[in-house]
Amino acid sequence: MTTAAILDIDGTLVDTNYHHAIAWYRAFRWHRVTLPLWRIHRHVGMGGDQLVGAVAGEEVERRVGDEIRETEAKLYMELIDEVAPLEGARELIAELGTRVDSVVLASSAKQQEVDRYLDLLDARGLADAWTTSADVEATKPEPDLVHAALDQAGAETGVMVGDTIWDCEAAAKAGVMTVAVLTGGFSEAELREAGAVAVFESLPALLAAVDDLPVIGHDAGLGAGADEG
Repeated sequence: MTTAAILDIDGTLVDTNYHHAIAWYRAFRWHRVTLPLWRIHRHVGMGGDQLVGAVAGEEVERRVGDEIRETEAKLYMELIDEVAPLEGARELIAELGTRVDSVVLASSAKQQEVDRYLDLLDARGLADAWTTSADVEATKPEPDLVHAALDQAGAETGVMVGDTIWDCEAAAKAGVMTVAVLTGGFSEAELREAGAVAVFESLPALLAAVDDLPVIGHDAGLGAGADEG
């Protein structure tokens, strides 16, 4: 059975979640919708096609949803120069590449954003494939991105590495297990409740336990190395 490691990019490999939260907050304000920043952050990781209605309601989505998304995209690009890779990101891609059939970097971001992240991570020679917004119809928490990553890999199964409950929910709908890290701002309890089989404080902590990852090691989940509280 061919296997893939599906690595979420935003918030997992590159430190973008809080930049996105600020960009969304400013975009909503630009269109005369003021929301608590914490509420927006709680939905970062959910695709833009889902996020506007989820945080502001369907009336706002119908009235100015597309405009808010367009504004957020422009505002985020003004912040993207501040984005940096998370510690251990490139090392994790390289290590997983020696242990599974394919490593796919999974994102529903636009091509120019994904290109920027690939350059930051120097990952073009490490990953077997990557996805962009062109590869999905509906974003997380829908499973399209996970299905697209498996298709790119030509894999029958895999493990998702992500940082938000939306990663966990999307993977579960696709029948794929998720290993999570705390870099997205969600708690261990929240990630486990959403379906994560193990939660790590950071990518280096995950890397130290890579032999126990589902698909690579034990089918039943992780033991040593996972944060239990």
